[in-house]
Amino acid sequence: MKGYRTIILIVMVFLLAVGCSKKEEPSEVLNGYISNWENRDFHAMYEQLSEEVKSKITEEAFIERYDAIYDGIGAENLQITLRVDTEEELKSEGDLITIPYSVEMDTTAGSIEYSHRVTLEQDDEGAWLVKWNSSQIFPQLSKGDKVKVKTIEAERGELTDKNGTGLAINEEANVIGVIPGMLEEDADQTKEKLAELLGVSVEEIDKALDASWVTPEVFVPIKTLPMEEDDIEAYEELPGVSSRVEKVRTYPLGASAAHLTGYVREISAEQLEELDEYTAGDVIGNAGLEKIFEEKLRGENGTHIYISNADGDLKETLAKKEPVDGEDIQLTIDAALQQEIYEQFEGDAGTSVALDPNTGAVLSLVSSPAYNPNAFVRGLSGEQWEKWSEDPDEPFLNRFTSRYAPGSVFKTITASIGLETGVTNPEKVRQINGLHWTKDDSWGDYYVTRVHDKANVNLRDAFVHSDNIYFAQEALEMGKDTFLEEAAGFGFGEEIPFPFVIPASNLTNNGEIDSEAQLADTAYGQGQVMMSPLHLALTYTPYLNEGNMLYPSLVEKDEPEVWKENLIGKETANLVKENLIQVVESPEGTAHTTYIPGTVIGGKSGTAEIKQSKEDDNGNENGWFVGFEETDPEILLVMMIEDVKDRGGSGYVISKAKNIFEYIQQGSN
Repeated sequence: MKGYRTIILIVMVFLLAVGCSKKEEPSEVLNGYISNWENRDFHAMYEQLSEEVKSKITEEAFIERYDAIYDGIGAENLQITLRVDTEEELKSEGDLITIPYSVEMDTTAGSIEYSHRVTLEQDDEGAWLVKWNSSQIFPQLSKGDKVKVKTIEAERGELTDKNGTGLAINEEANVIGVIPGMLEEDADQTKEKLAELLGVSVEEIDKALDASWVTPEVFVPIKTLPMEEDDIEAYEELPGVSSRVEKVRTYPLGASAAHLTGYVREISAEQLEELDEYTAGDVIGNAGLEKIFEEKLRGENGTHIYISNADGDLKETLAKKEPVDGEDIQLTIDAALQQEIYEQFEGDAGTSVALDPNTGAVLSLVSSPAYNPNAFVRGLSGEQWEKWSEDPDEPFLNRFTSRYAPGSVFKTITASIGLETGVTNPEKVRQINGLHWTKDDSWGDYYVTRVHDKANVNLRDAFVHSDNIYFAQEALEMGKDTFLEEAAGFGFGEEIPFPFVIPASNLTNNGEIDSEAQLADTAYGQGQVMMSPLHLALTYTPYLNEGNMLYPSLVEKDEPEVWKENLIGKETANLVKENLIQVVESPEGTAHTTYIPGTVIGGKSGTAEIKQSKEDDNGNENGWFVGFEETDPEILLVMMIEDVKDRGGSGYVISKAKNIFEYIQQGSN
């Protein structure tokens, strides 16, 4: 009996304790619920729901729905405010209390604000719990409805030439793709048939379908077809395969402007990790101006957050941010000239720069051989990628941003320095005997060669015959310190402000000329001299601008900019220009084959030897030509073709340059 009485006593104490425990007031319950909501503690929110609500939705489903919606819309800065003025309004009249509240949140589509009401219900034990339903997420949300987020793509800005001709445009095309969830049991057979029709591999289709952003219901593009190819029924007959007309990035000039425009591609996983502002499936500039001007061209996508009903139809918009299209950029490029120059290369490895010598506006930037940038957008086969990648002429190499030994086209700089320093003058004659020259025995077996044996050589003769010995002697007479200091004034060692990164040209590898032989070689563009084609073109602008060297421009602007004002005197500029005209007009001139009756053309040819040593007779040769039309100069042209040995040397390049000047003449007539 004593033990029995003890048990009764314990039970009574327990009941007394329970009876005396303080129940949470409705205000405390609501404040806690709102705090959990604002902190996105959906587990704690679920614990506060009524038993009736819990019987209709599991904790897992509750948390998953909130997470999916809030993550999908990018919800941030969630703020919930109760719309009650006094504590009295929270007092119950029975077992229900309904309180108004308002919600504010930031999303990817902008701010969302709404007002609603929440009901508390008192259970049998006196605890206040939340009577929740899906309208608490958004008041407009009913059973069967879904919150959806749609990206409204901004239209990418276009690249056009100086006349408005498209270089990188958005053009409608038929896109063939797959909806993964609609592939039937014979999916493998479907993919094999689709691969055959599109000229791609099954592996490439699988790679597209395995992208991180792909879901069963989305359209996954595989390849883009030209709009004129309207026979798409064969594709659409395959289960799960569909087509859409979409605007697709298009490069009308194809390979002829590939290194200039570059191309866009779907953003890679690696790029996504580094670039927060992009999402899976976005396109991004991967090369050329598409990459350089990416920020301006891409624009800003819009977002539409809305509720759809059970049939998938729009029920109500929650927030919408309109897209901001990318900026169109007009270049100084002449599309027709760009294409004409590229075609002159006929697949040869080389590069060309053409600019307006009056303004510095760049009219063309050509690198050959090249690739078709459209393939990267419309579907690049593994076979084509392998072919380009293994091509020994390196079609992916951008040659107009590379540096090369300039050879004899450098001699204008040496001549200008000689005239400016008084080392030489138009009447000064140098006595040179034979085709080989060495200063003295200290040079050992090293010598300078020339191709024309003339005993008495003045500046005009040196230009006309491209006399290496003359220019070598000129540099030796002025001395290495004077030569280096004066030559550096032409922009060597300086970065060129330009959208493309152009490596600085150099006169030497270490800033020093170590021997007289090296100085001699440097005077005619050999030795360790390395120049970019663009810089080389700029060094010729003083001869057409009374001694001023211009900056280059690639984007249309009003006024030319001078890089080196009064770099050389007007007299020197005009004298060198007249000698360059003689190189073409004189029957003995090395570039006489550029001569066009009725047109005054000036220019300089050059052959740069690419070999390991003076004794190396098997080295390659790069052929150069720099030219301009003097009477009404519209173009300053630089052309370089690699490996011209046994193909006529610089003469091989000159013939192609002449075609360009004839093309320009035809256009102006």
